[in-house]
Amino acid sequence: MGFARTCSVALVGVDGVVVEVQADLEPGIAAFTLVGLPDKSLTESKDRVRAAVVNSGAEWPQKKLTVGLSPASVPKSGSGFDLAIACAALGACERIDPRVLADIVMIGELGLDGRVRPVRGVLPAVLAAADAGYEQVVVPECAAAEAALVPGVSVLGVRSLRQLVAVLTDEPVPDEEPDERGRTDPLAGLRLPGTGAATGMHGMGAGQYDHGHDLADVVGQLSARTAVEVAAAGGHHLFLEGPPGAGKTMLAERLPAILPPLGRGESLEVTAVHSVAGLLPPGKPLVDVAPYCAPHHSSTMQALVGGGQGVARPGAVSLAHRGVLFLDETPEFSSHALDALRQPLESGHVVIARSAGVVRFPARFLMVLAANPCPCGRFSQRDSLCECPPAAIRRYQARLSGPLLDRVDLRVEVDRVTRSQLTERGARGESTETVADRVRSARERAAARLTDTPWRTNSEVPGRELRSRWHAAPGAMDEAEHSLERGVLTARGLDRVLRVAWTVADLAGRDRPGTADVTLALQLRTGVPRGVPMAIGVSA
Repeated sequence: MGFARTCSVALVGVDGVVVEVQADLEPGIAAFTLVGLPDKSLTESKDRVRAAVVNSGAEWPQKKLTVGLSPASVPKSGSGFDLAIACAALGACERIDPRVLADIVMIGELGLDGRVRPVRGVLPAVLAAADAGYEQVVVPECAAAEAALVPGVSVLGVRSLRQLVAVLTDEPVPDEEPDERGRTDPLAGLRLPGTGAATGMHGMGAGQYDHGHDLADVVGQLSARTAVEVAAAGGHHLFLEGPPGAGKTMLAERLPAILPPLGRGESLEVTAVHSVAGLLPPGKPLVDVAPYCAPHHSSTMQALVGGGQGVARPGAVSLAHRGVLFLDETPEFSSHALDALRQPLESGHVVIARSAGVVRFPARFLMVLAANPCPCGRFSQRDSLCECPPAAIRRYQARLSGPLLDRVDLRVEVDRVTRSQLTERGARGESTETVADRVRSARERAAARLTDTPWRTNSEVPGRELRSRWHAAPGAMDEAEHSLERGVLTARGLDRVLRVAWTVADLAGRDRPGTADVTLALQLRTGVPRGVPMAIGVSA
C-alpha cells in the first residue's frame, strides 16, 4: 500500500484555489479512479497520465490506484492537473520520494509522449499558491517567465515529465528539445462561447498592445480630441457620434496610448485575465500598457460580458480591464448585449452565476461608443444629404437605451472633415506624447487629492463625496443645477458633470473647478454648444 500527495490549483474565474492531489495505491485489480468533482476534460487525464508515465520510461503500477482532488466541493476543470496527478501516482509507487512532493504546486498538461504542455491561467494559479503559503512551483518551461512574475516563489520550468522526475530524484536531467508547437494558440481566447468563430472579436490578438498610432494623425476634430483627453485623464466613458470617415475609430485607437502606464498591481490584474483567456502574446509575460479591445458588432452578450457553457470565460469587458473597450457601430450591437454592460460600468466587475458556482471577473474599463447619426450615416443639422425617413432615424438612435447613455460622461459630435482641413499645411494637432504628459499630470493631481481614499480617478468618486468633501468654486454649479431642474440632467448626470469638471480643472492645473470648467463639462455631457473654448491645453 502506498500514499503520496502533491498540490495543484483550480481556477474559479481569475481566482485560484489550491487543490491537494492525493494518490492511494492498494492491492487489487489494476484500475485508475479519479474522484473530487472533475469535469470531462479532467476525467480524460487518466489516459493522458498513464501514457505519459509509460512513455517517460517509468513503470505504471498494476494495482488499484485512486486519485482524489481535495477539497471535493470545488469544481475542477482543465488539463492543468495532469502533472500533479502523474507525480502523485509515481510517489505512491515510490518511484519518487513522497516527502519531496508534499510542498510543491504543479501546473501543466501532459502530452502522450510525456512532454509538459502549457495551460491557461498560470499567473493567477501561481498567485493563489503564493497566497496559500507555497514557495515552490513547477510549470511548463514556456510559462516559467509568467510564473516568475509572482514574488517570493521559486519556479521550476520543465519540458517533460522525464526531466521533472530526474530533478525530484536527484538523477541526471536528460536533454529535451524545446517544443514550440506546445505554445497556447493566441487565437484560442478569441473563440469565446457565443461568437461562433474567431472573427467574432477584433483587435484582441498580440497586436492589441501596439499603440504606435499618433494622435497628431487626426485632422481637425478639436472638440473630439478634447473629449478624448478628458476621458483619459479622468477615466470617463465617451460617446462619439458622426458620419463615416470622420475619425471616430482613429480617435478610439489612439486613446490607449495617452493613458498612463499600468502600475505593478494593475499589470498583474490585467495579465491574470489575459492568461486565463489564453491571450498573452508570446515572449511578453507581463502586460504593462493599457489593453485595447474592440469586439465586432455581431458579438453576443456572452462574448461581451463573459460566460458560455461549462467553465465561464472572461468577455470583452474583462479583457479591456484597466484599458479601453471600443464598441464601433454601437447601434448594431444586440440591445441585450448593450444593456448587460450597465452593471459592470457601475461596479467594475462582472459576476456570472452558473449551476456549478459563481465566477467573478474584474471589469473596470474606459468605454468608447461610436455611432453614425442615422442608418446611412449622412444625417446632420447643417445639410440635407441624408435620405433616411425620420422614423428610421428615430428607430436607429433609439437602439441605444437611455440608462446606458446616462452612464456615459462625454458625448461629442464628430464633424465631417473638410477639404481645407485635409490640405492645409501645418494643421496637425498635438502629438500623443504631448497629450499623454498632460494626462499624466492631471492624474497625479487627482491621485494626490484622493490620497487615503479607495478611489484613484475622478470617475470613481461617488457624487455625495464630491459634493461634501471637494467643492467647486462658489456659483460654478449654478448652470448645471438649473439643467437638473429643467430635466436636461438626471441626478446621476449632475454628479457626472461635477466629476468631469474636476478632470477639466486637473488638466488646466487649477485647484478646484470654476464656472468655465463646469460649463465645458456640461457641454461635453449634453453635446449642446455653450460658447466655451475646447482647447484645454491652450487655455491651461
